[in-house]
Amino acid sequence: MRGLMSATDAKGICVVGSINQDLVASVPHIPMPGETLLGTGFAGFSGGKGANQAYAAAKLGARTAMIGAVGDDAYGSALIANLSSVGVDVSGVRQEEGSSGLALIAHAPGGENSIVVIPGANGKVSPAQLDTQMSQIRRAGMVLAQLEIPMETIEHLAQMTMVAGVSFMLDPAPAQRLSEDLMRAITWLTPNETEQRILLDVDRTEPEKAARRLLETGVRNVALKLGARGIYLAGADCKTGYVPGFAVEAVDTTAAGDVFNAAFAVALGRGMTAVEAARFGTAAAAISVTRRGAQSSAPTLAEVESLLRE
Repeated sequence: MRGLMSATDAKGICVVGSINQDLVASVPHIPMPGETLLGTGFAGFSGGKGANQAYAAAKLGARTAMIGAVGDDAYGSALIANLSSVGVDVSGVRQEEGSSGLALIAHAPGGENSIVVIPGANGKVSPAQLDTQMSQIRRAGMVLAQLEIPMETIEHLAQMTMVAGVSFMLDPAPAQRLSEDLMRAITWLTPNETEQRILLDVDRTEPEKAARRLLETGVRNVALKLGARGIYLAGADCKTGYVPGFAVEAVDTTAAGDVFNAAFAVALGRGMTAVEAARFGTAAAAISVTRRGAQSSAPTLAEVESLLRE
């Protein structure tokens, strides 16, 4: 595998998406409907799928910009400061009146979790805000987005990237059906297995069939996340097939998908093939699940390269 070039050798990453405060309760198991549990611990972490991806990309050495919004509560300034601490350009993050985004997470032994997201300021990320950041989007080698901000903003962003000729990676989470126009604007779609079923409105499907059906919608490439099994790649810019995962002992799977997306995008932007980039991304995600928290679990470039050498 070719090593990553220095950050100055590649265009940067621009992430448009959510910024949350994660409130994590440790529980003996994920609660059933109507069940009350006694928790075994509590912790707060900086999170939000967008911020997780921006933080992870910056920690891997990529020039990274974040576009989003936080509230004017106590969490907002701390969330911005945490992104800045790893070098993320936060000039595109607005501080809105009201609550920051919150994620209420129940975390069980073995890495399982359930998550409730309260949008807060993330619901105020608008097409008009994106228009003020057009130069930031044009400069990017890849724009990353998720579905924790308004759909009209995501659809506007997709059209902006098409006009600017910038690659667009979408993590379709929380999962929902997507419009035909949006699907045709996506360079890389990265759903996990649950999201694949929702996108295709099926109970179950094999990766090969899911990839074929998603490509038929106009998506250019797919990187299907299969958990511990790794990644299935298909599309116009990659060799079709499986990229295996790494065997690790998971303690917390929160943000593993976000770390993969960030690392995959960084590696693609620095000249790796899709297969090489997916391998790099799976290594980064594997490291992240061995640690607790969202952004706090993101690895450094040296850590990922060390795992790949092993």
